[in-house]
Amino acid sequence: MFRVIGAFVGFYYLGFLGGLIGFFLGSFIDRIIAYGVGGANPFSNANRQTVFLQTVFILMGKLAKADGHISKDEIAYVEQFMQKLGMSAEHRQQAIALFKQGSSPDYDIAPNIRQFLAVCGHTHSLKQMLLVYLIVMALSDGRIDAAEEQLLVDIARQLGYSQADFQSMLDMVLNQSHFASGQAGSASALDDAYKALGVNKDSTDAEVKKAYRKLISQYHPDKLIGQGLPEDMIAVATEQAKEVQVAYDLIMKSRGK
Repeated sequence: MFRVIGAFVGFYYLGFLGGLIGFFLGSFIDRIIAYGVGGANPFSNANRQTVFLQTVFILMGKLAKADGHISKDEIAYVEQFMQKLGMSAEHRQQAIALFKQGSSPDYDIAPNIRQFLAVCGHTHSLKQMLLVYLIVMALSDGRIDAAEEQLLVDIARQLGYSQADFQSMLDMVLNQSHFASGQAGSASALDDAYKALGVNKDSTDAEVKKAYRKLISQYHPDKLIGQGLPEDMIAVATEQAKEVQVAYDLIMKSRGK
């Protein structure tokens, strides 16, 4: 409110520059009213990171139990995930508690998703990475069953994705995972590579390069950290970027580039 008043008064007395100064002063007053002097900004990186982590572990728990039971592969994946984050014993216990909370059959994840959207939803990359982490989690036992896919579709819908947009993302991540070892030796590898980039054999070199650059940008560490992704979670994004790179290199090699 005060940013609007400040901009109006500043512009009235001092013109454009005064309006700009008034806007920023008003914004400062609005922040003090909202959070108090020295209060925490809910859109700060630290708060976004906290909410992101909480949401990840709760939704991982819900996803692991989607088919009625939690497999050994899913437990192993979560353990490996926590190791990659370098969590302390205390933080591991908190993460496990969130995972168990989410896996409870009657637990409603909608409030958590609303909180995530309120704090992290204005950054497209954070929504995208949340879904990527969940898809990779669902793939930990080698496949995504019907119940898991339906839950992923529902989570994506609550995050603002259409079913078609989510399906496109799912296909790309599924096929990116085929290049996780850095190898591309199977007979279907080239087809998988095109799907991993969201393009096809008829796409021009320029279209393939554009899709590749978009994905590499999506997984870029500095960009993700700047938008609030916890720094320790960059490792997973880096792995996805490597898979995209291998797929792109295979396509370019097949085209004699």
